[in-house]
Order: sequence, then C-alpha cells, then structure tokens
Amino acid sequence: MDKDTIAAIATAPGKGGIGIIRLSGNKARAIAQRITGLSTLEPRHAHYASFYDRHGEKLDSGIALFFPGPNSFTGEDVIELQGHGGPVILDLLLTEAIAHGARIARPGEFSERAFLNNKIDLVQAEAIADIIESSSQSAARSAVRSLSGDFSEKINQLTHDLTRLRVYVEAAIDFPDEEVDFISDSTIVNSLDAILQSIDAIYQQTRQGQLVRDGLSVVIIGKPNAGKSSLLNLLAGDDLAIVNQQAGTTRDILREDIYIDGLPLRIIDTAGLRESPDEIEQEGIKRAKREIEKADTLLYMRDISENGNKQNLSTLDAIKIELQSLGINTVDQTPCIVVNNKIDLHAIEAQQIQHNAYREIFLSAKTGSGLDFLKQNLKDICGYQNTEGNFVARRRHIDALSQTQQAVQAGRQQLLEFKAGELLAEELRQAQNHLGQITGTVTSDDLLGEIFSSFCIGK
Repeated sequence: MDKDTIAAIATAPGKGGIGIIRLSGNKARAIAQRITGLSTLEPRHAHYASFYDRHGEKLDSGIALFFPGPNSFTGEDVIELQGHGGPVILDLLLTEAIAHGARIARPGEFSERAFLNNKIDLVQAEAIADIIESSSQSAARSAVRSLSGDFSEKINQLTHDLTRLRVYVEAAIDFPDEEVDFISDSTIVNSLDAILQSIDAIYQQTRQGQLVRDGLSVVIIGKPNAGKSSLLNLLAGDDLAIVNQQAGTTRDILREDIYIDGLPLRIIDTAGLRESPDEIEQEGIKRAKREIEKADTLLYMRDISENGNKQNLSTLDAIKIELQSLGINTVDQTPCIVVNNKIDLHAIEAQQIQHNAYREIFLSAKTGSGLDFLKQNLKDICGYQNTEGNFVARRRHIDALSQTQQAVQAGRQQLLEFKAGELLAEELRQAQNHLGQITGTVTSDDLLGEIFSSFCIGK
C-alpha cells in the first residue's frame, strides 16, 4: 500500500463559512504542527490555532483536529485543518501541506485507504460516495444503511453459511473411510436449498437498492399531438414542455428527474414519431430513436380521439409494426405501457388493462385522471416496492449475487445428478469468491481503481 502522506480539500468547491483540509499518513501530524506552530497535538482535541506559510506569514486561523491511527477513518494518522471556506485560502493551505511533504490525494484515496486498512469493507466504501451523490431522501437513507453495515451483514451471514457447508463437504471428501455417506445425506441438499432461498431474498433487496440508486429511464413516444409533453408536465408537476395543438412542437429531447414513492425516474419527452420533410423535426426524431434504444421502459402515448373508443384501439403488435416502419425495432426487448390519452373528451373512465404482453392505461394528461394507475404500473413493471429497510446497491452487486446463485445451483445439480462431491465443493468455492467480490474480501486492483476513481477528491 502507498505510504505517502496525502492531502486534499475535503469540503465542496465554492465559498462557505468553513473549509477543511484533510491529511492522512505518517507525516500528517508533523505537517500540521509546522503549519499551526503548535508543539503538541492532543488526540481528538480541538486546538484553536493560526495557520502559517513557510515564511511565517499568517494565512488563516481555525481549528486543528488530530486522529491518531489506527483509530481513525483511514486507519492512519489523520489531521483536519478547519479554517474559513474561501477557495483561495484553502488552496494556500493545501499548497503549504504539499510543501511540507504531502502529496495531492487521488479521487477516493481516503476511502480507499480506509478499505485497505480494514476500517470499512467495499460495500461501505461505495456507500460513502452514494450518500454524497444522493438525490432523494430515500436514496440517502438507503445509502446510510449500507454504510452502517446492513448490506454487508447479510452478505457476511451468507458467506458464513457457505463456509460451514464447504467444511462439511470437503471433510467428507477428505475422510472417505468415515461412516458418513454425505452424498445421500439430506443435510447437504437442505442446506443448499436454504442458501438458495437466502440468495434470492438478498437479490430482491439488492435489486430494490439498485433501483433506488440508479432509477429508471422512461421514454415517452408516440405520434405528434398525442399529449406526450402534457404527460411530462403532469408527471413533473410543472410546465416544462410547450404544449400546442400544432404538430411537431416538440423537436428536441426534454428530460426531467422525478420520484414516485422514492423510486427515481428520468422522464424523457421525445419528438412526435412521423415522416416529416422538416430537417429540424427529422433531427428530433433521430434523437428520439436513440433515446428509445437506451430506455428501460417505454410509454407509448396515443390520442384516444383518433379511434373514437377503446374497442377500436390497435394492439401492441400493430404499434410495433408502426414503429418498425419508422426504423424502431427495440420494442420487443423493452417493457412498454400503452397510454391512451384524452379520456376527458370521450367520457371514458380512467382504468388499466393487463394484456399478456403489455399493459394499457386510460388517462387524461389534462385533468390528471388515471395518473395513479400509470405511477403504480411504472413501479410494478420494474418490481419496485417502497419498503423500509432497503439498502443502496449497485449493478456489480446484483451481478455478483447472480453468479453466486448460478454456482450454488450448478453445485446442487452436480450432487443430485452425478453424485460428484468434488465438483460441488468447487462450485461452493466459486460461489464464495463471488460473494467476496461484493464486500472486497476477494477483489482485483482493476476493480478498486474503477470504484474509487469515481469518488470525490478529499473523500
């Protein structure tokens, strides 16, 4: 591990009442003593001091805090110099710290050192960044639960269960003369089934945590004047998009982030899909197609007035054919909700219909009638549940749990079909390695570099 003493501005860019310079490493205390002129720094004691440059000129005054390792965030000696929050003053203090032997910290290096010194695991380290980046109360609370160890505790318990089973299986392999026929012993199969149930339960919670963190990209598509912009305004609760009876009013992509019971959604309004000689409108349609290809969910907006009544509305298959004629072929791979708009003009009640391959909503983007049906369907289509106790999670966590599940299932198959205890033991070892990638007990330098490089400098 790099033993350099690192330094960085730990507060956000801009002006503020307080600004913090953080140092970590074996030179941190000596550097702080040179800057403050204090001969001693008591652990966890707020020292009021002046901050000086190398020539003895006073730069600022504030508080110096010393946290000796290993009882600190990074596990090393940590210093915080808390002065006034002007960017010029903070740059001057950071320059002095560098002049006295520190170096500029890399993004996330403080958290990385905390991880490498076993102060936090990898899930908790990622939760630090997620707390900082939280854009909703639900996401912030979930990230705090991960930082507190809720997610890690579940992974550690699952790892413990796998370890106990591995010990049992490998012991039976190593001592074949013992009067224990572990292959026909129902204990192993029952344990495997219990572990698979635990993996599934954690997977579902992790999926919820990933939704809270990343949300869904929802793209509104349809013909001109179907009411796409009106629906965007209704969902956002504001007049973001221009609404006009003239076809082709929306020519560029409009985006708005909203929350439905803690589920973050990025709603994207697109240009009306049609053949058009207008070059600007053509460009808007091209951009709409690109957004459709990246969408997690599609809302196909239809003007019910064009069909007179709901019985005459075309099916999703007809919609697919219509979109394919415009060069859009991704609807088969993307969940789609058909939204029939303008029910207020035809005395049709707000309702929802569940078809085999898609869902259909009848609403009014003008009055808001039927909006609750749409919101509930958006949550249902991704399996989101607004339950307390969620923890924040990432795509890599879901992938690792999926690989763990596959390994345990493969081991169970090897046992039942081929009576292959050695192959079961190997699959259990692989499953344990996949779990270790979540918390960081098994990891690679490339993964660490990718994760911590996305952090703030100073964290």
